[in-house]
Amino acid sequence: ETGSEDIDILPNGLAFISSGLKYPGLKVPAPDKPGEIFLMDLNEDNPRAVELRISRGFDLASFNPHGISTYID
Repeated sequence: ETGSEDIDILPNGLAFISSGLKYPGLKVPAPDKPGEIFLMDLNEDNPRAVELRISRGFDLASFNPHGISTYID
């Protein structure tokens, strides 16, 4: 609904997508909805974005993702 803000694609074809950026002056369709992180497996024939569950104890109400990156060890 709120579109993607950034995407990071791993070498194995998994894509992490941040969504829900709220920025002063930027009109958003759901201003009270917290940001989200989605996972998409680009290896699938019909890939679809699946919302990742964010662990308890994280302040979801103020989650406003701006960018995303991954680290592979």
